[in-house]
Amino acid sequence: MGENAAGTGAGAGTGGGTGGGAASESLITVVVAGLANLAIAVAKLVAGLISGSSAMLSEAAHSAADTLTEVLLYVAVRRGGQPADARHPFGHGRAGFFWGLMAAFATLVGGAGFSITHGVHEIGAGERLSDLTISYVVLAVSFLIEGVSFLRALAQVRGQARRYEVSPRRYVTKTSDTALKAVLFEDAAALAGLLIAGAGLLAAELTGSSVWDGVASVLIGLLLLWVAINLIRTNVSLLIGQAAPASIAERIGEEIRSMPEVENVVELLTMMMGPGEILVAARIDFVDEATGASLERAADRVEGTLREHFPQIVQVFLDPTPGLGARENPDAGDRSGTRDRSGAGRDGRGGWDDLESGDAPADPAPPTTDRPVRPRR
Repeated sequence: MGENAAGTGAGAGTGGGTGGGAASESLITVVVAGLANLAIAVAKLVAGLISGSSAMLSEAAHSAADTLTEVLLYVAVRRGGQPADARHPFGHGRAGFFWGLMAAFATLVGGAGFSITHGVHEIGAGERLSDLTISYVVLAVSFLIEGVSFLRALAQVRGQARRYEVSPRRYVTKTSDTALKAVLFEDAAALAGLLIAGAGLLAAELTGSSVWDGVASVLIGLLLLWVAINLIRTNVSLLIGQAAPASIAERIGEEIRSMPEVENVVELLTMMMGPGEILVAARIDFVDEATGASLERAADRVEGTLREHFPQIVQVFLDPTPGLGARENPDAGDRSGTRDRSGAGRDGRGGWDDLESGDAPADPAPPTTDRPVRPRR
């Protein structure tokens, strides 16, 4: 059998979990949102300069920050979809998380920071407002344009949620497609911000006090702050190696244990490698009868079954490991071959997203052997 208890994998090459169609759909969603935000930012800026409204200028900064965010998200989707190469053998999936993090910082600084500071200045200085008619017109038109972008993102979310038979809310909360999540959150915040800005202008016009305009600007900034912090936390967690959802990890473990060649799963580790892309590393106690070539075939079957039932899996590392009883009695279950296995991802993207939170469970009995892990060639 040689040293590797691996055999041929179920798929070769690199792969992803979001699917080429899903990635293209996210890219279109980002482009639509970016064009909408650019047009709205210019209109809001003109209206804010004419009327002198702090809330309108805050909304202009909001849309400008959203435009920059969409540019960064576009980069995230394109970079994250690049195939693996010699320098990046696990692919570029995490590049999407990095650029998503940069986009969130753009929202934090350019949107939230400007809106809050400008609103505080308005409250303290009490600047006089000019004719607000153009501001109301721009807010109404902006609401319609932002609504189109939001509905586009919402339609994609609903489609993915139906695919995985979960609610849209759960999908948005748990998905690792941070580009789609960012567009949806920012468009929703933009619609809410437009309503806040309109209410602030109306209150300022009715009371004759520009304080309400400043208050609206601060509220818009706080809304953007919440969105930015939420997206930063999501991308940071994924970037540093977040485990796959506990429900998926448990199903993977159950699938492995259900195979006749497997005695037990000693340890199961998972990690998100990109939007909808999962790496699986497992220490498996195969049945004592699985030795030599039969152990290699057993490992092949485990990997093939996992890839068939979980298309989101792009890397598989199986480590044949004696169970607790075999380690206490080494002569009872001696098997030749190393305990290592790696599998490259299949071409294309499977399209599975994390739907529930939680860390992947692990058996409390860790292996005690120190033989090196050597990926299959």
